Amino acid sequence: MKIFKRIMLVIISIILLIVVSVIIFFRTVPQIGGKASGDRLERMQSAPNFNDGKFQNTVETNMDMSFKDVRRTLAHYLFADKTYKNPQETIQVKPFDAQAFAQVPDDSIAFTWFGHSTILMRINGVTILADPVLEGKRASMFSFMGPERFDYSNHISVDQLPAIDVVILSHDHYDHLDYPTIKALKEKVNRFYLPLGVGAHFEAWGVPAEHITELNWWDEIELNGLKLAFTPTRHFSGRGFGDRFKTLWGSWVIIGNNKRLYFSGDSGYFPGFKEIGERYGPFDLTFMECGAYNEGWSEIHMFPEETAQAHLDVKGKLLMPIHWGKFDLSLHPWKESVDRLNAKAKEENITLFTPEIGQMVSLSDSSDLDPWWQELD
Repeated sequence: MKIFKRIMLVIISIILLIVVSVIIFFRTVPQIGGKASGDRLERMQSAPNFNDGKFQNTVETNMDMSFKDVRRTLAHYLFADKTYKNPQETIQVKPFDAQAFAQVPDDSIAFTWFGHSTILMRINGVTILADPVLEGKRASMFSFMGPERFDYSNHISVDQLPAIDVVILSHDHYDHLDYPTIKALKEKVNRFYLPLGVGAHFEAWGVPAEHITELNWWDEIELNGLKLAFTPTRHFSGRGFGDRFKTLWGSWVIIGNNKRLYFSGDSGYFPGFKEIGERYGPFDLTFMECGAYNEGWSEIHMFPEETAQAHLDVKGKLLMPIHWGKFDLSLHPWKESVDRLNAKAKEENITLFTPEIGQMVSLSDSSDLDPWWQELD
């Protein structure tokens, strides 16, 4: 009996130690970010899309996976052939010329894709960096576990970038908001435009409050002749335990003197794309989510065929797929998403814009771009 009590005491002690360690981790590690309070929290609570202590999607969105979906997901990770979940060879990254990028004329548009959803744009003489994930090796709160970035010939770092006028962010998930990147960027950026609540993370990481502007859906900003509008998506947020929906998520409209761009962030397919198209379209180029889809979470990420439809809904001309090519975040092979989108684009007579990672391009380059990913396994 005494042995049994001792064993139970040891087990209980181990469980308590684990619980305490987890609590300490979530309260102390910097990469999780900050928590909204004071005036920031009051503004969030007064937003019409904030109810019952959290932000709400514009349409009902079910975040719960069915038992069937959970079983299928577990079976995949335990037993399925995952050979092509990651590229079987190194992805060759084009050399990036920061000086050339900074000298793009004010009446031209140029941009570079750094993989996944990180885009550097130059429009109206303003340099904009979207969803910067450059320094961190994993899309995770942990440095030792979680989705690891693919093998690139060269991972562009913050010190290789030109001066950044503006950072825009779609939401605070780790594959879009990277703590090491923001720490490296904070002295290099004039202004951070963020969803409501996300500024708490940035201030916790040392970004001055006066450099941060937080926006709700449909808020607009004028900047050097540009109009930036933060628009809805169907998604969610969260970086730690119990903070899901505590900050806002969304997409970005960027309107220059003679061109319009749309950056989708992450989203399930929803009627809001048509409303964005009616308010701000047509768009010369859309950067649209394409990847990390699955039947188990189909309401918060689009299948490639829905990506094509969303592009049509916002009245896009050229379509550039993002949210692929850097991390393994779902069950499908790494390039299946862009292959499926390519097939659907041909069916719908949509022109895909598919530059290589690191390549500086302009809208006029669209006819010169090859499907580079098809040569890789």
